[in-house]
Amino acid sequence: MRQDVLEKLTSKDEQAACAFSGRIISESRETNEWYGCFDEFASLLNHPNSYVRNRIVYILAAIARWDDENRLDDVMPAYLAHITDEKPITARQCVKALAEVGEAKPHLVPQILNALRGADLSKYKDSMRPLIEKDIRETVERLSGEPRETLQNRR
Repeated sequence: MRQDVLEKLTSKDEQAACAFSGRIISESRETNEWYGCFDEFASLLNHPNSYVRNRIVYILAAIARWDDENRLDDVMPAYLAHITDEKPITARQCVKALAEVGEAKPHLVPQILNALRGADLSKYKDSMRPLIEKDIRETVERLSGEPRETLQNRR
């Protein structure tokens, strides 16, 4: 089954892969059925296809609530690296998913906030950088309770 899961998530049929990941995410918010595939999901964090990376950051965020073994802690450096992913859309997806990770795993919030606040976004085009900055502000606010005005004044 696990090899089948990886094949479906990395399928060239993007529509099918997206639908399958949506099912995993939805089911993972209700049950721990998919937690057994944690290592397989984590193995895709640095997949060459950015669409796969997008799906995986959300899947890992959804199953974080079931992570009693703290396996997510071990992959956090790789996960947080996607805050500044080469693809700005993946960076945005990662930043947004981190809010769910932090809510499920409060002990990771300081690490997440530190990574978000320290992210160097200078490599992104002017058309994308403000969007990523906005996502970061929203996620930091959600995880820390800091008002947005405070965060904007820091930049």
